[in-house]
Amino acid sequence: MSSLLDPKIMMAIKELSLSAKMTVDGMMSGINKSAVKGPGMEFSQYRSYQPGDDLRSLDWKMFARSDRYYIRESEIETNISIRMLIDASASMEHQDGEFTKIDYARYLAASLAYLGNLQGDALGLYVFEEKGIYSLAAKQDFQHLSRIFYQLEQIKPQGKFTTPVHYKELYAGSKNRELLILMTDLYQTNAEIFTLLDTLTSLGHEVLVFHLLSRNELELDYKGYSTFEDLESGKSIQIDQSKVRQEYQQQMKDYLEKTRTELLDRGIYYRLMVTDEPLDQALRDFLKQRTKLRV
Repeated sequence: MSSLLDPKIMMAIKELSLSAKMTVDGMMSGINKSAVKGPGMEFSQYRSYQPGDDLRSLDWKMFARSDRYYIRESEIETNISIRMLIDASASMEHQDGEFTKIDYARYLAASLAYLGNLQGDALGLYVFEEKGIYSLAAKQDFQHLSRIFYQLEQIKPQGKFTTPVHYKELYAGSKNRELLILMTDLYQTNAEIFTLLDTLTSLGHEVLVFHLLSRNELELDYKGYSTFEDLESGKSIQIDQSKVRQEYQQQMKDYLEKTRTELLDRGIYYRLMVTDEPLDQALRDFLKQRTKLRV
């Protein structure tokens, strides 16, 4: 499986559904469900009876053997809705090698959606475009998963990130608590993405951010280039990479640490993903985060 999880090989597979299946196969299943102790079908453990417990949960066979009252507990699997959030601004078209950041976001989202569907979670989608937010309600069935794959394939990044004036649409979405997974390069001009994240957390949602950067923009290693254009504003600048690389890398390091701290302070999970990294690592991080939702 390790070779199949190489991003370049994954991107060569045109069908999102096939690549997602190949990514998820072999991963540990069942971790992304929250286990709640209570009455159910699958036995979990015994505990001593306490005043107020439902007498129907008493195990009379244990009482006959021990002359003590025990409650028989089971595990109930509780699933929550998962919604993929995709940054569709022009900067996501930045390319390093054979693929762009939006390519990586597509395959990452498809793999996470496939995994969620496998575990029985309801799945939905938000696409953040300059003109507004495309929304696909969360549902749990394979046909709906196919709709998500289709919509991911249709994303064409352009313009700037959605402005806060459109965030009011989020309040008209699901009233239930959701796990929201944002895939973005965090390119913003007026902290609009942080405003979005504050809005989402204020609605009581659990939020994860996968921060997507390419290797060349992380290290300022654009071989043969001296003129750089901002994909969103159209502005260009000429620089000598060799002269500014060291300072650039230090500023990038400081920026990433500040970003990570600000998101963690908001109670938001953050992980930097460089687009030449295997997708399965993002899945493992996702599963680790889901275990924190266990009650």
